[in-house]
Amino acid sequence: MNNEYRNENPNPGQEPDKKDDQKSSLVDKIQQLGQTNVPSMDHSNIHCLTIIGQIEGHVQLPPQNKTTKYEHLIPQIVAIEQNPKIEGVLILLNTVGGDVEAGLAISEMIASLSKPSVSIVLGGGHSIGVPIAVAANYSFVAETATMTIHPVRLTGLVIGVPQTFEYLDKMQERVVSFVTRHSNITEDKFKELMFSRGNLTRDIGTNVVGDDAVSYGLINEVGAVGPAMKKLNELIDEYKGKKEGDLVQ
Repeated sequence: MNNEYRNENPNPGQEPDKKDDQKSSLVDKIQQLGQTNVPSMDHSNIHCLTIIGQIEGHVQLPPQNKTTKYEHLIPQIVAIEQNPKIEGVLILLNTVGGDVEAGLAISEMIASLSKPSVSIVLGGGHSIGVPIAVAANYSFVAETATMTIHPVRLTGLVIGVPQTFEYLDKMQERVVSFVTRHSNITEDKFKELMFSRGNLTRDIGTNVVGDDAVSYGLINEVGAVGPAMKKLNELIDEYKGKKEGDLVQ
C-alpha cells in the first residue's frame, strides 16, 4: 500500500500563493467596485476620465466626502497625451464643484490636449464643474442633468478690505473668460445667469437643466453615453485624417 503524500491541489501548475493573490485581488475588486469582473480597457483607444463628488484642491476634505483630487487627475491627463494607444478622451462629470483654482487647472489641462475629447454632464455639473464640462472639444448634457451657475465665493476668514473684493472679482473673471472662450454662450448671458435672483432659494445664480444649457450655448448637445461615443469616434477619425494629411505634405 502506497502511503505517499498526495498533492490535492486541483491545479498542479499553479502555486498556492498565486491562488491567494488572486483571491485577495478579487476581494479588492468587490470592495472597491462592487463587482467581480472589471471590464478590460487594455484594447480600447478611448480613455474614460471620471470627475465626481467635490473637486478637492489644496485643502484636504473630510474622509466622508466623495472627492476628485486634482493631483490625481493631472498626471492622468499628461499620460493620456503621451500614450500613443489612446486616441480620444471621454470625460464623465457628476460634480457639485469645489476648489476654483483646482477646477480651472483641470479645465486648462483638458482644453490643451491635442487629442479629441468629449464631455458628458450626468446628474450635475455645478459651479466649477461648468468650465470642466466646456473644456472638451464637444460637450453633452443628459436630459435630466443640471448645471448651477453662481458667483465665486471664499470660505473661512475674509478680510473686509477693497482688495479682497478685487481678488474675488478677478478670480470670477477667469472663470467667465474660460467658459465664454470654450463654449457658444456670450459673456453677457453667462453673467446674467450667474447673478440672477429668484432661481435659487437661498442664493443668487441659475440652475440650468439639460435643454436650457444647450439653448444658452453653454453645452453643444443633449445626450449621454451613446451619442457621446459616436461623436468622439467621429472626432478621432477627423484627427487621424488631419495627421495623415500633415504627413503627406
